[in-house]
Amino acid sequence: MNKGKKRSAAVLSTILLASSFSVVAPPLAQPVAAAENKVVHPSAKAHDQKVIARVSQERMFADASYLADTIGPRVTGTETEQQAAEFIWERLTSLGYEVETQEFSIPDKGVGHLHTSDDNEVLITIPAGSGGTSDAGITAPLYDANLGKAEDFTDEAKGKIALISRGELTFAEKVQNAVEAGAIGVLIYNNVDALAPLNPSLGGTIFDIPVGGITKASGEALLQDVVAQNETVNFNVQLLKNVTSQNIIATRAPQKGDNHEIVHVSAHYDSVQFAPGASDNASGTAVALELARVLKSYPIDKEVRFVFVGAEEIGLLGSKYYAENLSEDELKRSIANFNMDMVGTSWENASAIYMNTIDGKANIVSDTALATAERIGTPSELILYQRGASDHQSFYDVGIPAVNFIRREPGTAALEPYYHTPQDTMEYLSAERLKEAGDLVGASIYSLIRK
Repeated sequence: MNKGKKRSAAVLSTILLASSFSVVAPPLAQPVAAAENKVVHPSAKAHDQKVIARVSQERMFADASYLADTIGPRVTGTETEQQAAEFIWERLTSLGYEVETQEFSIPDKGVGHLHTSDDNEVLITIPAGSGGTSDAGITAPLYDANLGKAEDFTDEAKGKIALISRGELTFAEKVQNAVEAGAIGVLIYNNVDALAPLNPSLGGTIFDIPVGGITKASGEALLQDVVAQNETVNFNVQLLKNVTSQNIIATRAPQKGDNHEIVHVSAHYDSVQFAPGASDNASGTAVALELARVLKSYPIDKEVRFVFVGAEEIGLLGSKYYAENLSEDELKRSIANFNMDMVGTSWENASAIYMNTIDGKANIVSDTALATAERIGTPSELILYQRGASDHQSFYDVGIPAVNFIRREPGTAALEPYYHTPQDTMEYLSAERLKEAGDLVGASIYSLIRK
């Protein structure tokens, strides 16, 4: 292979890192401040320090590193998600908690890989409705099918993998046209720049051939490197059927009495495919594990539950299952949900801690956190914000006051540019911000549950 071709092919494994990507929520943010001249009892600060003195940023950073580096991407329903669940279960059990594994079913899904003939990997997502391949996958040339219209196919498409641009037709129509032309697989690339691969929806249609989504940059690189030079790719899709995920729940109740009020502390431990998930959400998981350690022995007068949920990334399925299976009695006794997601990013612009609520209104969780931040001098600004898209939604839906603690950029509410990309690594995680989140949320929880 000549040097020019090597450089071009190498683009396929790195091209996703060449542009920026952020998620911006609707503009409804309210910086919040504590009431002026409020008298803080000295004992409150003393209780805060009992928590803060024990929260270890080194321990949290190490746990996040284990999840992101040792285990890696923890895609829902896969062995690595199960490994993360086992890690969490073992830690909580070692701390002396009563631990429950709550298993639930998830929709059938596919996991795919795409490699060029010189073994460069192209990041890919597999939509529901895609067909599968053998364990070895399919190795074939690519066919440039433009937009995937019927007239874009010729007899040359037969036996090849159709490479199709997003636009004009539905994804299902593009795939159907490829099937009718005799293609044995379909790759659809985006028509706008993004770091994450396209996730095409097939609208409920199920196809016999494998279908995948890739970025615009990867599609253009494949046109140049593979189609133009008549090379092949290997496309492998393994269908996961009758798969389950699980929630790991650690409970601690006061030693005396019953029917105690319940405070739920939640974080999801799964990640998207190809992303190590250091920020999203090894960070929240690591903080929740550390708070479980810190709060395991202090006297309490309320029940606390640490809920580590799976399958967040495919529609909040774990938290929905947990919340919807609470009994009427448990719901009546539930007073708060502290949910942590992406609390440790080192991205400089994410200088504020957003307190996302579904209705944009303050509740017992945001009020408690604000009062705590005032007492302990939390460095970052706290912003009340109307936003779902994390597990606090599931608690809110069953009537439990809930807040999602997450770092965003003030003003734009943008998430870090590494969100849902291969760059979501420990390189961009801040031990100091993990400590800040642990101090704030930990002291807030303890102010509610302590005797």
